[in-house]
Amino acid sequence: MFQPALDPLGDSLAWSALAAAMPLIVFFVLLGVVRLKAHWSALAALATSVVVAVAAYDMPSGQALDSAAEGAVFGLFPIMWIVVNALWIYQMTVDTGHFEVLRRSFSRLSDDQRLQAVIVAFCFGALLEALAGFGAPVAISSVMLIALGFRPFKAATVALVANTAPVAFGAMGTPVITLSQITGLSLEDISSTVGRQTPVLAAIVPVLLVFLVDGKRGVKETWLPALSCGLAFALAQFACSNYVSVELTDVVAALAAVGVLVLVMRATGTGVPEGKGRGLQPPPVIAGGSEDADPALVEHARATAEAHDRPGAAVKAYLPYAVIIVVFAVAQLGPVKTLLEHGSVEFSWPGLNVADPVTGEPSSAMVFKFNWLPATGTLLLLSGLVTAAVLAVRPAVTVRAYGRTLHQLRWAILTVAAVLALAYVMNLSGQTATIGHWIAGAGAGLAFLSPVLGWLGVAVSGSDTSANALFGTLQVAAAKSSGLSPELLASANSSGGVLGKMLSPQNLAIAAAATGLGGREAEILRKVVGWSLALLLVMCVLVWLQSTPVLAWMVPA
Repeated sequence: MFQPALDPLGDSLAWSALAAAMPLIVFFVLLGVVRLKAHWSALAALATSVVVAVAAYDMPSGQALDSAAEGAVFGLFPIMWIVVNALWIYQMTVDTGHFEVLRRSFSRLSDDQRLQAVIVAFCFGALLEALAGFGAPVAISSVMLIALGFRPFKAATVALVANTAPVAFGAMGTPVITLSQITGLSLEDISSTVGRQTPVLAAIVPVLLVFLVDGKRGVKETWLPALSCGLAFALAQFACSNYVSVELTDVVAALAAVGVLVLVMRATGTGVPEGKGRGLQPPPVIAGGSEDADPALVEHARATAEAHDRPGAAVKAYLPYAVIIVVFAVAQLGPVKTLLEHGSVEFSWPGLNVADPVTGEPSSAMVFKFNWLPATGTLLLLSGLVTAAVLAVRPAVTVRAYGRTLHQLRWAILTVAAVLALAYVMNLSGQTATIGHWIAGAGAGLAFLSPVLGWLGVAVSGSDTSANALFGTLQVAAAKSSGLSPELLASANSSGGVLGKMLSPQNLAIAAAATGLGGREAEILRKVVGWSLALLLVMCVLVWLQSTPVLAWMVPA
């Protein structure tokens, strides 16, 4: 059995961490500096990780390749299985005209693109994150923004930045639940602590989205509804995660946020179309200024904003998302959930025989769980079939929509497979553990740096769930050795991880593919990296203060 050493280079953890980081350095340099396409950058980073695993960590070459194969398959299922089916549902609504009705419905809520960004990317995106996660919110909300008149680049940027605060409780609470299972800490304690960290981000993000769309002018003119929306989401997320339900946290928060946003817009007249609010109505704002907006799309959005759809048409437009909510809610019921679990198959990945670098126990990553029946992607597929039946979509239209979705995502599929292969090689060879232990040796600065571990894990894997599985136990061990709260640092891993989502190669690839910007992932990365680091700094300071008497009262006893 192969057991990786944490310090294979000269018994030096620092030098070993530098070598372990080389695949990540290669990826981000090729993507952000050389401006190579994401799939080529990911493949180059994958090759680098294999070389480091074999040459520096003495991992058998066969096992290095086997770990890459397992990661690639995991990238296809369950991750891209989710994204493909989510986008397929969207594509059907476009083909049948129902998406146009939905777009007009959002336009009637507000003709101000600054607030449309908050409604679609933050509120609706949070609901999608709650139900599906794994890239679906970015894919769907970005194309909805384009339909409202946003330039593709602006839509992709806004969708990525918005997909932050809801991530820790996304996919029906999967990241937090996984963190509890991995660390052995109480789910109630973990959920409560995360629910006292990510709401701080939620309060900020809507105002940040307004700034991204229209700069300082946008913040000056729409700060009240944007901030009200963020605070409503934050309070609902805190209350639900602490006192109600982990699984429903983002659903409740998203609905509360959009409800408060609409009420404030109606009360102040800000961003409300003529005749629906009080006070002066600001003119519709073009996303990011005239140089960023598509005049034809904006004019079309304005011209149809007042179109009156029959009530039945509006119901049908919202029906696919109602179906998704019902299907996922039913799937969470005890008897149904138990029944679906019978569709799960677990097996040891052929050729892999790897031990944990610290405990020496067989690595759990060697076991592949093919949970095809309860998988989020399968539930989305079922939701799509139900939607097609209820809306009377012809089978030929349904099949053609699926084919176009696969074609549109072909490069994203390759990128995600390569990135997850990279993550698995780094994890099983010991490279990620080396980096983690080097950061964990920060001593007094551990509380400040603990969110960075989660951020790094999500930036590499694209999943807060994967980052929690990767670093959760390490955070707990480091906390105990440093005399810090294990619940605090474990939760910081998840809360910091949500800020790596917008830099994740798989999310960048999904955003680029959904908006027709394939090959421009590097440009999107450069646009969002500053915001990711700035918000990460906020989270690092918050967690550090929570580890001191200053904000210790925020951490559950």
